[in-house]
Amino acid sequence: MEQASLELTVGPVAHGGWCVARHEGRVVFVRHALPGERVIAEVTEETTRFLRADAVQVLDPSPDRVTPPCPFAGPGRCGGCDWQHATLEAQRGLKAAVVAEQLSRLAGIEREVVVEEVPGAKDGLGWRTRVQFAARPGGELGFRKHRSHDIEVVDACLIAHPEVEAVGAEQREWRGASGVEVIASSAGDRAVVVKPRPRRSVTVPDLDASASILLDQGKGHTVPRKGSGVLHEQVGDREFRVAGSGFWQVHPGAAETLLDAVLSYAAPEPGEWALDLYCGVGLFAAGLAEGVGAEGAVFGLESEAAAVRDARANLRDLPQARVERGRVEEALDRFQIERADIVVVDPPRSGLGREVVHRIAALEASRIVYVSCDPATLARDLSWLGDDGYELVDLRAFDAFPMTHHVECVALLARK
Repeated sequence: MEQASLELTVGPVAHGGWCVARHEGRVVFVRHALPGERVIAEVTEETTRFLRADAVQVLDPSPDRVTPPCPFAGPGRCGGCDWQHATLEAQRGLKAAVVAEQLSRLAGIEREVVVEEVPGAKDGLGWRTRVQFAARPGGELGFRKHRSHDIEVVDACLIAHPEVEAVGAEQREWRGASGVEVIASSAGDRAVVVKPRPRRSVTVPDLDASASILLDQGKGHTVPRKGSGVLHEQVGDREFRVAGSGFWQVHPGAAETLLDAVLSYAAPEPGEWALDLYCGVGLFAAGLAEGVGAEGAVFGLESEAAAVRDARANLRDLPQARVERGRVEEALDRFQIERADIVVVDPPRSGLGREVVHRIAALEASRIVYVSCDPATLARDLSWLGDDGYELVDLRAFDAFPMTHHVECVALLARK
């Protein structure tokens, strides 16, 4: 495709960090722009239905536009952040508009949405406690450019937590590595997970701060090379262990914020029976177990073996909580789960899907709490849950990923 430049008047925000414009009747998805701006955009992709483009010159700027704080942000540069050119207030407004639009278009739900700040990210920077770098063949670290395999080499990341940056990974060469993940936990642990290139060994350089070193052997399996590789996360007065690069919220304030939101909606009562599906290392299961008490029960399901081991360790002082390994699609039947008072779900970005929605609805829980990192799959699943007799009672949205298009939602559903 021959690269073309277009003068565009930018319209509303779209899911994924884009804004929508039109050119000769065709939709143009534009990055690095804001609603209401007039820009010169270079076309980066053309399909039969739409164009993608980068705004390379702003003719009429939005009052919400700012100079990106990161020198690696911008057209053709690092693809990690979507909204560094907007104020934080404007970013949250854009995310709220996306959530509301997805609910309306996919679920027929009209709702005003407010995206709330999550404590622990001053100026929207320095929050990411788990950073995955890609490595060039020479060992330089950086991030993928947007919709590209090309790597933008960086010497620092402004959204990385200071304890991640303290390791100094970006100032080193990682020959033989295809990727390096640096993790800093809220309890002061650090780990570096190195993914070797096929049939290559990696020489780990000396680092600026102490950290466990783990080798990624694929499919989520890591082997310690130095240190245990077990990290600890503190939420309130409870500590959680997370092995290696296992899942944990990357924003330092997100785990506690989401736990409070989930428990507020779930409102567990002593003696109730609760399910925590896609339970990870047991964050929500712990709160639910404390709520239902010794006379109640919590059953957690998780597909990752390492997360199941961590969850069992994290919940060992709560005998009313049980965690088993399995995919929700088959494990509810395998364990003969036929009913529940409360169901909490925190699925991956792909959402629940129709089969799981029907199976959960059949449990006839009085309330379902749905934690989602993707408003499109959330809205789709809410539509299906509506068909199965549940209605959206309330929804909160959180800015757990400042500078990016990502947003975390917690929805409460009740039986009609």
